[in-house]
Amino acid sequence: MDYLSIDIGGSSVKFGLINGSGNLVEIWKRETPESLEELQAMLQSEIEEKSDIIKGIAMSIPGKINSRNGYIHTAGAIPYLYDFSMKEWVSSFTELPFVTINDGKAAALAEWWIGNLKDIENGAAIVLGSDVGCGLIVNNQLLQGPNYQAGEVSYLIRNPNRHDSQLFDNQASAVVFMKRASDILGVSKYDYQTIFYAIVNHESKELDELFTAYCRDIASLINNLQVTLDLEKIVIGGGISNQKIVTQTIKEEYYKLRQEHGLLEKTFQPIAIEECKFHNSSNLLGALYQLFIEIDARSL
Repeated sequence: MDYLSIDIGGSSVKFGLINGSGNLVEIWKRETPESLEELQAMLQSEIEEKSDIIKGIAMSIPGKINSRNGYIHTAGAIPYLYDFSMKEWVSSFTELPFVTINDGKAAALAEWWIGNLKDIENGAAIVLGSDVGCGLIVNNQLLQGPNYQAGEVSYLIRNPNRHDSQLFDNQASAVVFMKRASDILGVSKYDYQTIFYAIVNHESKELDELFTAYCRDIASLINNLQVTLDLEKIVIGGGISNQKIVTQTIKEEYYKLRQEHGLLEKTFQPIAIEECKFHNSSNLLGALYQLFIEIDARSL
């Protein structure tokens, strides 16, 4: 039997049937509903439809998530999930084992389990989506923090000495970037092919500058995480990471930052930067790995 993993995002809800070795058997996606009642109807329908062929349910959600009791304190761009006990609700109609975890932390777990952070003792996954998700592996374990908010880099303050200071995700959100890029080209914000074709072929100076600034922000984040936590490797995930030029340009901007600040080059070895192995499927796999961790803990 397989497991059902669910990744709830601001624009879509992804579902995956995954076996115990982490192989995706089937994956499908639906648009994120506009109300809690609609989301509950969707989730219950999918879970009950698969209940005879699964032996556990895992869920990834943005925001402050207590993975021990399944309580959602905040949920990023999904306001109707704030202050909601997902575990209590799921347990009201199924006895299957269930766990929920923050999406950035799920991505880090997936890559640490069977992805590009495997065998890394200190690393991170950065997920570029509606917000900027981040999961931290420190001393060979996931760092959640006493309030389950370790790695909430979306709330870093940019330009603190200016009157127009912003939170980091106002600039580094992939969704915000795609909207700005689409406005420049006059196309849909979902038209990845046209937008990245224009970037690769340098069809718009304004778009080139926007993209470089976006990647530089992520490169700056990588540098700050490295010098704070002494990380070995960082992987980049989220749907936008499917475009090879994204990680490539982030790496280029990271090395430019090091060159511009010579003390960085003298003091710190360059960190390894790669794409997530599983890209936007990392959240599905990592949520499942958290379920395995909790099942193992219960059996002790």
